[in-house]
Amino acid sequence: MISDKAHIDPSAKLGKNVHIGPFTVIGPDVEIGDDCWIGPSAVINGPTKMGKNNKVFQFASIGEEPQDKKYHGEPTTLEIGDNNIFRECTTISRGTVSGGGKTKVGNNNLLMAYVHIAHDCIVGNNIVFSNNASLAGHVTVDDFANLGGFVGVHQFCQIGSYSFSAGGSIIVKDVLPFITVSGHPAQSYGLNAEGLKRNGFSTDEITTLKRAYKAVFREGLSLEEAVHQVEGMLSECSKLGLMLDMIKGSTRGFTR
Repeated sequence: MISDKAHIDPSAKLGKNVHIGPFTVIGPDVEIGDDCWIGPSAVINGPTKMGKNNKVFQFASIGEEPQDKKYHGEPTTLEIGDNNIFRECTTISRGTVSGGGKTKVGNNNLLMAYVHIAHDCIVGNNIVFSNNASLAGHVTVDDFANLGGFVGVHQFCQIGSYSFSAGGSIIVKDVLPFITVSGHPAQSYGLNAEGLKRNGFSTDEITTLKRAYKAVFREGLSLEEAVHQVEGMLSECSKLGLMLDMIKGSTRGFTR
């Protein structure tokens, strides 16, 4: 399962049934879980810990030093969960000391070709990054978000759960859960209704989320008034708590 043309550092730890293609380099302090498939000409450096059943395609660079002038060789980490797909030329950097020391990628994510995840990013679960989507440092992407091709996200932004960022969007503020954004800079364009249907939201839940969207974005209410209205809808759709938490906790402001 391991090509004799691959280079694997003696300190690397490989699980069961791991495939490693020719000309791939597995560096020191790398741990790869069971049933991972690492294609040809990929590079994985450490300290990096990768879970089970991940697939890494050719020319990907996983766990390299952060692209940050403040980094001076500290042993920061990259932590990757299970069942992720990293397509061609994906790049993921380790963390920095000033950012907490860790970049993290969760489970069941699809990162298409040329995706970049910078230092200290926290990526959740069941997320799709289309070709060339890029995260600057310290970005958080919550579960079930979808980033279109060539999306660029400014550092320290948060991308909410079940949101959709259309291709080519430049995101400089937080994106609330459940909504669609598009543009340069990005603006809100309604609820991500199709994505919500695909993820099992009921018709009643989607109707409530549309009302919440209108209260926040379209009715000319103050933010305090909009939050009060949305809080009154929580009994109809408990997941509105995700939107309220981000509104109340946002430090950059959110995309309107």
